[in-house]
Amino acid sequence: MARLMTKLLLGTMLVAVAACTPKRVETLPEAPVGSGPVGTGAGTGQASTGNAVTPGSAEDFKRSVASDTINFGLDAFDIDAPARAILDSQVAWLAQYPNVRITIEGHCDERGTRDYNLALGDRRANAAKNYLAARGVSAARIATISYGKERPLALGSDDASWAQNRRAVTVTVQ
Repeated sequence: MARLMTKLLLGTMLVAVAACTPKRVETLPEAPVGSGPVGTGAGTGQASTGNAVTPGSAEDFKRSVASDTINFGLDAFDIDAPARAILDSQVAWLAQYPNVRITIEGHCDERGTRDYNLALGDRRANAAKNYLAARGVSAARIATISYGKERPLALGSDDASWAQNRRAVTVTVQ
């Protein structure tokens, strides 16, 4: 009888421990093509030779536009005047290369829950997409993805780092 009780107790403990194991963390998708280092031709499908830049390439995009990144305020996804200027330069470049598709990545700082930041990153990416579409860029050329707080640009837990991480990044897809 004591052996049976011991076996039952051990079985109960195993079930309890198994129920307490942490859930598997969902893996994030790979970074989009074209998010490699600038100047290597990464993601362009073409090698960069010397200082020559292929028109319509990811490197050409980064060199031609004011920036590939717009920043946001805390818990915000509105497009302010500096962001409009950056996005307007992207509109001009995209008008020159109508076959180039882009992905807009939404990012957040480390504060807040994972789910909240994924939703906020999505709103940021879509705000940029909607702005570009309103300026004449076909919405069919624009994909969005939210990385939330999973891919910080600046490592650190201070206002300066958080400000850099609250962003939307436009990446060309070749």
